[in-house]
Amino acid sequence: MKALELLGDIDAQHCLRAEVPEGVPTGPVRLIVLIADEGDAGADWAHGIAAEWSDELSDARQDIYTLDDGKPVDASG
Repeated sequence: MKALELLGDIDAQHCLRAEVPEGVPTGPVRLIVLIADEGDAGADWAHGIAAEWSDELSDARQDIYTLDDGKPVDASG
């Protein structure tokens, strides 16, 4: 059995929604749902922002910089 970590949302109708990478075959799966503690609110916020921005950040038109841009940082000085 292979494990794959995904981020998902449970809506008001108690339905789970998650996006699965294209390479994952269709069919039944076993789910383990981890509910965040109240102290994990910061991590939940970060995951929520990442989910909201994923479409925009994965848009190739947003890749306006390359590895040839800028100057390397000189750590010795």
